[in-house]
Amino acid sequence: MALTKMRLFLRMIDFEHTLFGLPFAYLGAFLAVRGIPSCYHLFWITIAMIGARTSALCLNRLIDREIDRRNPRTANWVMAKGDLPVPAVWAAVFASLGLLFLAAYQLNPLCVKLAPLAVAVLWVYSYTKRFTWWCHLILGLAVGMGPVGGWIAVTGSLDWQPFLLWLAVGFWIGGFDTMYACQDVEFDRREGLFSIPARFGVEGALLFAKVFHSLTVLFLILTGLALNLGVWYYSGVIFVLILLVYEHSLICPQDLSLVNFASFKINHYVGLIVFVMTSIDILS
Repeated sequence: MALTKMRLFLRMIDFEHTLFGLPFAYLGAFLAVRGIPSCYHLFWITIAMIGARTSALCLNRLIDREIDRRNPRTANWVMAKGDLPVPAVWAAVFASLGLLFLAAYQLNPLCVKLAPLAVAVLWVYSYTKRFTWWCHLILGLAVGMGPVGGWIAVTGSLDWQPFLLWLAVGFWIGGFDTMYACQDVEFDRREGLFSIPARFGVEGALLFAKVFHSLTVLFLILTGLALNLGVWYYSGVIFVLILLVYEHSLICPQDLSLVNFASFKINHYVGLIVFVMTSIDILS
C-alpha cells in the first residue's frame, strides 16, 4: 500500500521533470565560481530544488484538482481522480517547503532571506490561470529562479549576470508551456480560464511560443557575452537553437498530435546541453 502511494505521488509530481530546472540551477553555481562548486553546495542546491519543485507541483495539483477533474485530458490525473488523500498532499507541500528552508539555512543568510520570496512566487503561480493569460511566462520565471538561486547559493551575493540566464530559462519554459496549453484551448474558453491559446487561438499561441524561444536564444547569447564565455558555450547555444527549431517544426495549428513530444521530450535535453557545454567551456 505504501509503495503504491509513493508511486502515485511520484507520478503526480512528474519527478523526472526536475531535469528542466536542476541543470540550470547547477549552471548558476558553476558560472558563479567559474569552476566546480563544492560537494556541500551542490548537495544543498539539489535539496533546495527538489523541495521547491515538489512543493510547487503538489500545490498546483491541489489547487487545480477540481478544474483537472472537469478536463477530459486531465481527468485521470492522480488528484483529479482522488487517488491520494488531500491532507497527505498538503503535508507533502509543507514538508517540501521545510526542505527548501533547511537548504537555504545551510547555504547562506541571503538564501534564507530570499526563500520566502521564492515560496510566494511558487504559490501565486498556481492561481494565475484564473486571472491572466501571462500564466505561462509566470511559470517560466518561477522555474527560472533556479540559476539565480544557484549563483546566490555559492556566492552569498546578488549579482546582475545570472538574471540574464533567469530570463533565458523563463522564456524557454514559457514557450513550451504555451505550446502545451494549445491542447486545452476549448476547455479553457469554456471554463473562463486565462491562457495565451484561449486569448489568441492556437495559431497566435504558437507565434508567441516562437517569440519566447527566440528570446531564450537571445538571452543565452547575452549571458555568454556578460560572462565572457567561449566557443564551447556558444556551440551549446547553437545546438539548443536547432532543437527549438525542430520542436516548432513538429507542430502546426491543424495538427497538435506531437505537442507532448515537442513540449516535454525534446525540452528534456535543453538544460542538460547548456549545462554540459558550459561546463566544458569553463573547465577547459
